[in-house]
Amino acid sequence: MFEKIKIAIIRLLGGKYIPPKPKAPQTQESIGPQEIHTLWDYLTFRENTQAHHLSTVIGFEELVDMDEIRRRIQEIFHVEYKNERSLYPYLKTLVDIGLFETMDVGGKRKWRKKPVLLRKRPVTEEEDAMAAVTAQQSPNRTPLDR
Repeated sequence: MFEKIKIAIIRLLGGKYIPPKPKAPQTQESIGPQEIHTLWDYLTFRENTQAHHLSTVIGFEELVDMDEIRRRIQEIFHVEYKNERSLYPYLKTLVDIGLFETMDVGGKRKWRKKPVLLRKRPVTEEEDAMAAVTAQQSPNRTPLDR
């Protein structure tokens, strides 16, 4: 219905109606190859903070308990936490946002990194052109805003 109204208005104004080309459905081949990354490739924590220490000493494969975490931090960073409770809020936050996972094993809580995967598709020429136009329109934007 709206298409007919649009055609009638264009003809009244003396223009010629050119129907839009239908878009081809996107298939895996038309989208192109996709790269798979992990979120951990992009995350950086401020150095010499509890979050940095935790993300460095805890890996993806093995579950690590608090005693092992403190031992690794002491070994790698030469920092000793007198009160292990200072690490728990950081661990809880990292678990709550989905970066770490926790398990209770044998009455002890253990943690490990959670592999959060991202699919990155290549930028099409059309998207690249739109980004260039946007950059020209607002020169104060940083590359991170794009």
